[in-house]
Amino acid sequence: GAARRRPGGAAQGRQRWRSDGRALQKLPVHMGLVVTEEEPSYADMASLVVWCMAVGISYVSVYDHNGIFKRNNSRLMDEILKQQQELLGLDCSKYTMEFANQDKADQVLNCQSTLKVLSPEDGKADIVKAAQNFCQLVAQQQRTYTDLDVNVLDNLLSSTNGFPDPDLVLKFGPVDSTLGFLPWHIRLTEIISLPSHLNISYEDFFSALHHYAACEQRWGK
Repeated sequence: GAARRRPGGAAQGRQRWRSDGRALQKLPVHMGLVVTEEEPSYADMASLVVWCMAVGISYVSVYDHNGIFKRNNSRLMDEILKQQQELLGLDCSKYTMEFANQDKADQVLNCQSTLKVLSPEDGKADIVKAAQNFCQLVAQQQRTYTDLDVNVLDNLLSSTNGFPDPDLVLKFGPVDSTLGFLPWHIRLTEIISLPSHLNISYEDFFSALHHYAACEQRWGK
């Protein structure tokens, strides 16, 4: 499967990914990969994550509305490590990945990309928890209600601690919704819909990046 999805041989693919990343007018710092389909594919999601790493995206979030990837976090991580070897070969050490919510995060050092695996509990539920924590700080007179602003709430949200807001979300599947993916953080996010993540090709992935790079973002103006 990995060989079928990569452009040419492994060496050719690595060279192409590096040049593709440099050629884009802009590259998302944080990309969300949102699966709305009922049967998520670990191999296809791993390919997407490794491609993000290879073109130079610093932060990647993986999300499905049933929380399957998060519940089976270790299986996804094993597949990502396998795909790193298959797709990046000897260059694997140059494209290390930190697993931000993985118990074995300390096994990878000098990371160039950081991954978080999210589920619906990291969305609205996290906002509710942050609001409760703020109210508790007010009750303890450590804060006043006038302190609450966007930055304070950002700092109270645990699901994306240390992550910038997503610049780009690739949504896979027929559902015209992100189904609860980080509702607080995507107010300025570019969202591109693709029919499916199953058997996704690198060409489809790069076409979405090219579309994002060409978008003029007016930031609400």
